[in-house]
Amino acid sequence: GIKWMSSLEAKFEDAKDKKPTAEKLERLRREKINRFRNRHKISIQGTDLPDPIATFDQLQKEYKIHPKIMENIQAAGFQVPTPIQMQAIPVMLHGRELLASAPTGSGKTLAFCIPLLTHLKQPRNKGFRALIISPTRELASQTHRELVKLAEGTGFRVHMIHKAAEAAKKFGPKSSKKF
Repeated sequence: GIKWMSSLEAKFEDAKDKKPTAEKLERLRREKINRFRNRHKISIQGTDLPDPIATFDQLQKEYKIHPKIMENIQAAGFQVPTPIQMQAIPVMLHGRELLASAPTGSGKTLAFCIPLLTHLKQPRNKGFRALIISPTRELASQTHRELVKLAEGTGFRVHMIHKAAEAAKKFGPKSSKKF
């Protein structure tokens, strides 16, 4: 028999018969990610870049961030990641290099401290394992304060060194050779 239908019904029938291909699904996923980045004014360059996160909970699920660090993020009152955190944290957790720019107060410190602690995994008695160099004492103090809060209860020791003479007293005279 002959099947009669309108052109609208025919389009619906055609769409129903076709299974979405892997390429089409990937394209739709990319479009969704691009809309998310545009909505949050995230501009990014590079190839094979990780997707941004929308919540801090995603860090626990996708990147297995230490539960105590996650607890400290919540205790500090951070509800939703800022745009710089949404994209920079996944990039650094994937071990990629990053040059990021964002306004003062946008959350850059937290954006690099979370991956730093995650890459260190756990405390070890092996001297200095990470070094953050700041252009001013004020910024160094702010970074130190944030890192201490974030690392609380994890066993990491966080120090701020601003004078070489004080460092020699604090860490011992052979500290420069040792570390």
